[in-house]
Amino acid sequence: MNLQAHDQLKNHIWEIANRLRGPYRPPQYRLVMLPMVVLRRLDSVLEPTKDAVLKEYDKLTAQNMPESAMERLLGRAADPTRQHPLYNTSPFTFRRLLGDAENIAPNLVAYINGFSPTARSIFERFKFTDQIEKLDASNRLFTIVKAMADVDLHPDRIDNLQMGYLFEHLVMRFNEQANEEAGDHFTPREVIRLMANLIYTGEQDVYTPGIYRTIYDPACGTGGMLSESEKFILAQNESANLALFGQEYNDESWAICCSDMLIKDEETSNIVLGDTLGDGKTRDGFEGERFHYLLANPPFGVEWKDQKSVVEAEHALHGFSGRFGAGLPAINDGSFLFLQHMMSKMHPAPQDGGEGSKIAIVFNGSPLFSGDAGSGPSNIRRWIIENDLLDAIVALPDQLFYNTGIFTYVWLVTNRKAPERRGNVQLIDGTRFFERMKKSLNNKRNEITEDQIRHLTRIYGAYRDGETAEVVIDQKTGETETRTVSRIFENREFGFLKVTVERPLRMSFEASLDRLAKLDDQTPFANLATSKKRKDEAAAAREIAEGQKQQEAIRAALATLEGRGRYMDRAVFDADLTAAARRVGVKIAAPVKKAIFAALGERDPDAEICRDAKGRPEPDSELRDTENIPLPEGTALPLPMQFGPDKPNDRLVAAFRSTIEDYMAREVLPHVPDAWVDFDKTKVGYEIPINRHFYVYKPPRPLDEIEADITGLEGEIAGLLKGLVA
Repeated sequence: MNLQAHDQLKNHIWEIANRLRGPYRPPQYRLVMLPMVVLRRLDSVLEPTKDAVLKEYDKLTAQNMPESAMERLLGRAADPTRQHPLYNTSPFTFRRLLGDAENIAPNLVAYINGFSPTARSIFERFKFTDQIEKLDASNRLFTIVKAMADVDLHPDRIDNLQMGYLFEHLVMRFNEQANEEAGDHFTPREVIRLMANLIYTGEQDVYTPGIYRTIYDPACGTGGMLSESEKFILAQNESANLALFGQEYNDESWAICCSDMLIKDEETSNIVLGDTLGDGKTRDGFEGERFHYLLANPPFGVEWKDQKSVVEAEHALHGFSGRFGAGLPAINDGSFLFLQHMMSKMHPAPQDGGEGSKIAIVFNGSPLFSGDAGSGPSNIRRWIIENDLLDAIVALPDQLFYNTGIFTYVWLVTNRKAPERRGNVQLIDGTRFFERMKKSLNNKRNEITEDQIRHLTRIYGAYRDGETAEVVIDQKTGETETRTVSRIFENREFGFLKVTVERPLRMSFEASLDRLAKLDDQTPFANLATSKKRKDEAAAAREIAEGQKQQEAIRAALATLEGRGRYMDRAVFDADLTAAARRVGVKIAAPVKKAIFAALGERDPDAEICRDAKGRPEPDSELRDTENIPLPEGTALPLPMQFGPDKPNDRLVAAFRSTIEDYMAREVLPHVPDAWVDFDKTKVGYEIPINRHFYVYKPPRPLDEIEADITGLEGEIAGLLKGLVA
């Protein structure tokens, strides 16, 4: 691609867009320019055969042939080599529209309506006819059409790759003008190329002449993932038969993607408009279908409230026979929903008689570690890893995306791992594989070069633990350092047992004046002097008086204990309290007794342990702690535990009781000998601390250097102050 010519084209289109200023604000330019660019692209394709199509159309019309029957014949007249018809039966082209300036608005509408059905549906989604009247009324329509007529977008001059880059640039600029959210970003092409290189590495079948393979993107946007995948495979296997499938919920993005597919003579019906997860109005457009390769950059850090009812219903009703059996992520980030959706569309694994599939998906850092043990995100990670589906994760540099500067990660997931990869996960640190851009594009200040893409791909393909690379650690100075960039871990190394460690409750009790004063703040005690009999005031008054009398009796009973000092054993205090209440003729209910314990008791490490009715120590919630115990070597996966926070964990505890007890004896009991484990609360958690595994310790500078710097700064400050005083 000629970069200079491409830059000139981008700038020229943006100059045309700026002519809309006035009736349109910059964020609204997209309403006109995106469909106008698509329209001009189609016009460039169809103009050479325009007269032949019109001649054929007149002949077929004279024969009273219905439009549905005409479609194939008119498509052949426009281009006999195409499989999917593309033509226009109106008498207009961009050039001919300019010949009747007075009627350009109705003529342009007629031109759009003259397209073949598929192309016409694209402009319906752009809703471009809504803008034609506004453009004409503001005296901008003729100007824009004339300017676009001078832009040559024929595929012989602007190939599909360059056209994709042009749309990428325009969408990015329009998003920037509209100040779109970080989650609504556009995937840079170098990231897509890296994903394509990674996902097809080791896939020998895809390079077999004549092979048929399907590629799917559930959040396809303008189709970049699909186009780059197709380009990558065909460059090495031009006889491959590839079918591209995608779904997109945004009308404009869907229309751009379909126009690209249409021009390339590919099946536009494979691009479905609607919400992939399901929002109650639209749904998964490929329910029950399977694909060989799946790539996506789903919106991350974005709430899925609109899909909540559909997703939760599918999770509850269908479990693993649906798409979301492993669990649901937090409502503020639906990334894991897309991954589970994609995994539900993998072909069965080879060991199950299928071909298997491979996934590449871009995430932010949240799916690596969000969610506590037993939570939805942790269970999703657990399901993926324990079933040996996670192949590799590549950490990317920050500031790669146009509308967000955060670090991102490419996950590779497959059910057909190579034998040497089975039971393991490869982590790759690609955070230093970038170059600073000469000119930033909003938040995008870094880019991955072609050489760096090839290097990262070689690291993934080599599959070596501890592989190192010379990377730049300071872009300004060019300083380099040898860093470890590849680590390989067993699946079980990402798992841990979250164990709840309890310590006994120890409390002292005293019927002192200050503690007795706290009794009124206890709800059960205060409720004694209340009544729910709102309609019968006399009955309510009697009930309140009776309650107040009971309160006074309890206070009187407690007053008899004041001189006995501090109780260091709750059982002794309880016995004396019961005896005192009996002496004053009052019976203390269990909730009120609990309130008395709360008011007159204080935690005291020197007191005796509080025990329940069966003599077991009661846990102190304030001293409760948790320990994360790594899964021991030799752990067989998947673990014996049902999914869900309310499922029994008996088999899990039986499998790991000795591991937990050994850990307690070694790490906990020497420090707190009265601690014990509440085995009923034991859970399994999974997290992927990729940054920790590639952390490089940097020792602080020597103290004398720091001291010298401070002394120097103090001298500078003193000099500045002296100058101000003078």
